Amino acid sequence: MALSFCGNDKDSNAYSVDKGVLDNGCFVDALNLVPHVFLLFITFPILFIGWGSQSSKVQIHHNTWLHFPGHNLRWILTFTLLFVHVCEIAEGIVSNTHMESNHLHLFMPALMGFIAATTSVVYYHNIETANFPKLLLALFIYWILAFITKMIKLWKFAEVRLGVKDLRFCITALLVVLYGLLMAVEINVIRVRKYVFFANPQRVKPPEDLQDLGVRFLQPFVNLLSKATYWWMNPLIIGAHKRPIELKKIGKLPIAMRALTNYMRLKDSYEEQRKTEDPEKSPSIWKSMYRAFGGPILLSSTFRYMADLLGFAGPLCISGIVDHLDNSTEIDRTNKTVNMTLGVYFMSSTELLKNTSVLAVLLFLALVLQRTFLQASYYVTIETGINLRGALLAMIYNKILRLSTSNMSMGEMTLGQINNLVAIETNQLMWFLFLCPNLWAMPVQIIMGVILLYHLLGNSALIGAGVILLLAPVQYLIATKLADTQKSTLDYSTDRLKTTTEILKGIKLLKLYAWENIFCDRVEDTRGKELTSLKTFALYTSMSIFMNAAIPIAAVLATFVTHVYIEEVRLSPARAFASLALFHILVTPLFLLSTVVRFAVKALVSVQKLSEFLQSDEIGDDSWRNGEMSMSLETKAINRKGRYRMDNYEQPMRRHLRPTETEDVAVQVNDGFFTWGSNLSTLSDINIRIPTGQLTMIVGQVGCGKSSLLLAMLGEMQTISGKVYWSKLPDYEILFDGSISKNRYSVAYAAQKSWLLNATVEENITFGIAFNKQRYKAVIDACSLQPDIDLLPFGDQTEIGERGINLSGGQRQRICVARALYQNTNIVFLEGILKFLQDDKRTVVLVTHKLQYLIHADWIIAMKDGSVLREGTLKDIQTHDETEMESQTTLERKTLRRAFYSREAKNQVDDEDEEEEVEEDDDDNMSTTTSRRSKIPWKMCCRYLSSGGFLMVFLMVSSKLAKHSVMVAIDYWLAYWTSSNTRNQSLTDAFVNATNYTQNDDNLIAEHRSYVPVFIILCGAAIALCLITSLTVEFLGVAAATNLHHNLLNKIIHAPIRFFDVTPLGQILNRFSADTNIIDQHIPPTLESLTRSTLLCLSAIGVIAFVTPAFLIALVPLAVAFYFIQKYFRVASKDLQDLDDSTQLPLLCHFSETAEGLTTIRAFRHEARFKQRMLELTDTNNTAYLFLSAANRWLEVRTVTNYLNWVVRNLADLEVQMAAVKKVDSFLSTESENYEGSMDVSQVPEDWPQHGEIKIHDLCVRYDTMLKPVLKHVNAHINPGQKVGICGRTGSGKSSLSLAFFNMVDVFDGRIVIDGIDICKLPLQTLRSRLSIILQDPVLFSGSIRLNLDPERTCTDDRLWEALEIAQLKNMVKSLPGGLDAVVTEGGENFSVGQRQLFCLARAFVRKSSILIMDEATASIDMATENILQKVVMTAFADRTVVTIAHLVSSILEAEQVLVFSSGTLAECDSAPNLLAQEDSLFSILVRTHKDVTMYPELVENLYDIDIDYSIDCFPQHRVHTILTADLVIVMKRGSIMEYGKPEILMEQDDGLFASFVKADITNTVQSTSVRLRPDALVCLSELALFDRSAFWKLQPKMM
Repeated sequence: MALSFCGNDKDSNAYSVDKGVLDNGCFVDALNLVPHVFLLFITFPILFIGWGSQSSKVQIHHNTWLHFPGHNLRWILTFTLLFVHVCEIAEGIVSNTHMESNHLHLFMPALMGFIAATTSVVYYHNIETANFPKLLLALFIYWILAFITKMIKLWKFAEVRLGVKDLRFCITALLVVLYGLLMAVEINVIRVRKYVFFANPQRVKPPEDLQDLGVRFLQPFVNLLSKATYWWMNPLIIGAHKRPIELKKIGKLPIAMRALTNYMRLKDSYEEQRKTEDPEKSPSIWKSMYRAFGGPILLSSTFRYMADLLGFAGPLCISGIVDHLDNSTEIDRTNKTVNMTLGVYFMSSTELLKNTSVLAVLLFLALVLQRTFLQASYYVTIETGINLRGALLAMIYNKILRLSTSNMSMGEMTLGQINNLVAIETNQLMWFLFLCPNLWAMPVQIIMGVILLYHLLGNSALIGAGVILLLAPVQYLIATKLADTQKSTLDYSTDRLKTTTEILKGIKLLKLYAWENIFCDRVEDTRGKELTSLKTFALYTSMSIFMNAAIPIAAVLATFVTHVYIEEVRLSPARAFASLALFHILVTPLFLLSTVVRFAVKALVSVQKLSEFLQSDEIGDDSWRNGEMSMSLETKAINRKGRYRMDNYEQPMRRHLRPTETEDVAVQVNDGFFTWGSNLSTLSDINIRIPTGQLTMIVGQVGCGKSSLLLAMLGEMQTISGKVYWSKLPDYEILFDGSISKNRYSVAYAAQKSWLLNATVEENITFGIAFNKQRYKAVIDACSLQPDIDLLPFGDQTEIGERGINLSGGQRQRICVARALYQNTNIVFLEGILKFLQDDKRTVVLVTHKLQYLIHADWIIAMKDGSVLREGTLKDIQTHDETEMESQTTLERKTLRRAFYSREAKNQVDDEDEEEEVEEDDDDNMSTTTSRRSKIPWKMCCRYLSSGGFLMVFLMVSSKLAKHSVMVAIDYWLAYWTSSNTRNQSLTDAFVNATNYTQNDDNLIAEHRSYVPVFIILCGAAIALCLITSLTVEFLGVAAATNLHHNLLNKIIHAPIRFFDVTPLGQILNRFSADTNIIDQHIPPTLESLTRSTLLCLSAIGVIAFVTPAFLIALVPLAVAFYFIQKYFRVASKDLQDLDDSTQLPLLCHFSETAEGLTTIRAFRHEARFKQRMLELTDTNNTAYLFLSAANRWLEVRTVTNYLNWVVRNLADLEVQMAAVKKVDSFLSTESENYEGSMDVSQVPEDWPQHGEIKIHDLCVRYDTMLKPVLKHVNAHINPGQKVGICGRTGSGKSSLSLAFFNMVDVFDGRIVIDGIDICKLPLQTLRSRLSIILQDPVLFSGSIRLNLDPERTCTDDRLWEALEIAQLKNMVKSLPGGLDAVVTEGGENFSVGQRQLFCLARAFVRKSSILIMDEATASIDMATENILQKVVMTAFADRTVVTIAHLVSSILEAEQVLVFSSGTLAECDSAPNLLAQEDSLFSILVRTHKDVTMYPELVENLYDIDIDYSIDCFPQHRVHTILTADLVIVMKRGSIMEYGKPEILMEQDDGLFASFVKADITNTVQSTSVRLRPDALVCLSELALFDRSAFWKLQPKMM
């Protein structure tokens, strides 16, 4: 047909204007083209030439500044306009098919209108972002012209009596309304902005968020199209492929989405209830949540309703398409002119919807809109949930900072409870909010689905719906069981990890004793229980997947079979496939029902816990100390290594003169009675004052209330009565600008228990104060921290692990002191800390029980039993003692006098050495980080699948293929079955007229029902295959997890000791914890979902391509687009998931740190800074999570179909999860020790070694082939039963020799021969099981005493009791419940260090080996235990070879042979007397230089609560030979005085404790005159002012 605008129909007057121009329909349509052409002519030059390029003067995100009034309404109206234009085009095209010739005017104006509407919104967006409103005049004119022309067209339609039954009339009326509304919007812009017709146009300022270029989350600011498609995410997602997404790249959140903003909203709602409702009643968190976040939830629910309703458009369109294709006939053009008006055909909406092409377009648009609304609903709920979580975290944190100290100390609120609130309860509420719209959307979805099914299938639909409803409780039961099983699995996993941690910490001992296989079996036993639970978990997971897949099939089977037998209307293809789609829709809400119900129940519990927490006791009001919180919350960066400081954080002026004690009082307590929460007062009748600018010491016995007094002054205790007064700010501390120093009322506080942040050393010391290099250096030097800093890998920039795990105890304490000293505070509180700046003129309060430090004090407060005993200067107390002799014991008086008279010697007082406990570094990434962007090779997938077993892989693949083949067969058979029926023929037609009934009708019914058996078989097979596939995938995962863990454990446990030296413990534990958990529980469901989604997509593509081969042409560009979408998304998703994970841990750690350091934070008055830090961490984590959510939404709106979306999502998840397999696999390549040896076990005598003779021939040892030798050409001979001592400086190689005896290092040259056998030829198990060793650090494992002594279960009880008796532990063990089966806790913490070492001694004796190695076994125990150990070695091991590696040379002075090592070589070998006789020998030098240091005297009552007569010189001593000249000796044991008298008399008692101590300690007499006291061993007091050396030598023969 010829193309013409008005058509070329016969007898047509299309171009005639005889009746008037406006009476010509074609002319009216042409008139409607004018506005569209005008707009295109005006706007295209502006858009392409750039006339509107005037931008804001402020630097902002230009493409997101949406500031014209009615912006959102304009976009909504424009989208509606575009949809109406699409309908107009469709109506015109379909109407054109009823004409004799083509009438372009039927759809050309609509097409131009669509183009113009699109141009208008593009034009508007550019004008708005360019901030050039004058150019909107073109749009205003366009809307006016379009409104007028459409109004003319509508008027003409009304003249010829067209009405709402005519589709074109309705479309025209809608266009008139839309153009009118858009014109009104434009008028409103002119009214508000006044850009024309007004003298003074309004100037607008960009919002604060858009002025901050750091705000990168732009979803709230972009236009509706970008909101719906997440177009603003394109740069981030595409850019991620080139460069990793980092925190800096995702920037900050907008102000409205930050935790502080949402916290204020929630807090206002919460506090408002206190005012408007019963003040006594606790506010409801539910009401607060609704008032603060109810609006967004309602908006999300609206989007969800629209999405669900649009979801039903799919089945309806499918029904219409199939039905009309099935009933299509040739259109008789002779009847087309029936509805001709104005020379053209007018159709109704019903006629339009009968067109299959129109239905296909509507189906596509419905799917796009459905996914758009669904993703909008998801986004709004996720954003609201994140906002709620941030608000709850801020509320919890604010409450933590106000928690009563008694709540924490008395156990009413534990750290674990707080961590659960933060990590679990807030997430439960967040997830409940995510699922909240489902609560009211699901009923509507279910009701609509049942109604439509009933409409299509009648009563039989109710049968299918009934099947789904009946199986819903089964789904809920499975979900409940699944949650319970997951909890039990977690418990078993915790036990396994605990056992694994113990083994890894004690791996050296296990290898030395050849017990690694025994303890490996312990882990395997625990793993077996975990795997049993995992199998149950896998079973329930399989059943859940099976139910979700099988229920639609079962419902369809029941419905269609029932329909055949009870319904009169035969099943048509349209009804069948529409019903199939509806059943799949109906299953989804029922499947979600169980999940929603579970989360609703958990949310109720979480709200209850939060309410109880928010109602818990708070700390009392201490506004008398801190006044208003004036610290700024704003932070800014400075240029020194990422350090930050508070704005305007001024340093207070320092005093130049120290005032006298009467001039000023810093703190004063009057009539104070304080408690920790009970009715009984802990502190009573407290009346004290703390002088300003002086050092005040609070002393007293342990438990007398010293620390409580400090905390009472800080406001941490509950005040029963009395007042605590803090001095006001003197005039000379007012700053020059009239403001008050903001840190005047803070107190620098260092508690006895160290508390550190998970930050760098420098940040822990500066603690939020501006960095001052000079002051920082002075503090470092004063606290002796420089040697510690030099040892750290990155100096003071080394990050301290959580709770200071990578520092020793001494290092942690020194940093805490440095933090207190660095602060610019006027008052410093130190609890048990020994060091401070001597020239610091601040008010210092020191709590201590070390009386030797009283010489430093300006003011002393002595406490006893919760009350103040004395207060004043040292001289005042001394004078008071002299006047009231009866009120003080001789001990107190003489001690204080001694301290007073020794004041001139205070500069000579040495600081007490602190015991340091070296701990393992438990963090993989403490100081170094690994690349997050390493691409996971797909060979890891093969590695994982091969671990599951090829049989399981074959079953999974074959069952999956079979299942999807059967599903395709069901669809094919259903189509074949329904297509064979006579269209719309009733089964009862044969009975309508009995005279027409024939035998053929029975045949017809029989033929119709003959398809049923095949359909039943196919559905049954599909259900069975659903079960098989779900089971095979899950149990493939269990098999893979079993094998990978088993192989990992065996590789690790049998790795050489060097592996554990170079691999951090935390890294190994992560393989057994986080990575194993991912392999156990995360990979299987991801793998199942990925394979199912992929096969569904492939089967759909295959069927479509088979039916319509032309689809393959369109598939090519779709495949290309899909490839790039998944390529970019996977990379971005992986980066964002990593960011989400990496930002969660610091947030949780911050809460834990705050709860642990509450007292310190409140003392420093740094609550505001910590709140700010918490808000920053929360916002950072929320930003990562929101970007990840937006990325998921970005993907879903681009894949249209749900299956394609899940293919990409699961692919990205699997790629991330396979990183765990890669990490585990990297450990599987670890080389194991050679356990075999060249000798067979049968060739080794059963009693080897019989004698204990050791020959070392030219021994060379190294730890690794790449390292230098640690022992070089060592030659030595140790006779049977000989006692040998080995010594040398650190790094000399002495410990390496002990490892060489057990073949735990690389002996690359030479050999060690024990009783005639080269140990390198022996199997490791045999060698190590025949030798005994006692290590420096005692190692015990959780379990029983029997397990720790004899894990192999080869010894009788008598032998074990004998070993305990020899170790002097028999009586103690007998007193324990269970005896040998008494419980040993983790690490043996229920025993003292000395007892643990004695257990190790008993363990060595049980082995009955003729060779015992003691590797610095007495280094970490007290003298009493050392004495017992040496005594046992001398008696029980008298006939055995004992090799002692000494940490103090004095412990090997009695050795028969001494080996002295230096730099890996054997420097000297002889007896101790011979070596000592050589003054220039290395051994003599070691003896002279290894002297112990004197411990300063302590107040005995503080340790033992006894009265002792002290003289001026009082020396508690560790080595008894140094006090043989004392006038009086007191011997103590376990807090009791055992012996008392002159040393000469005590020495005559051969069976006395003192005599035994002297004999055991005689070897130290030559070298030292004073050493350190072990308080539980001995206290000796001397009246002698000077040491009488001649008396000492006179007593020496007697001691021998």
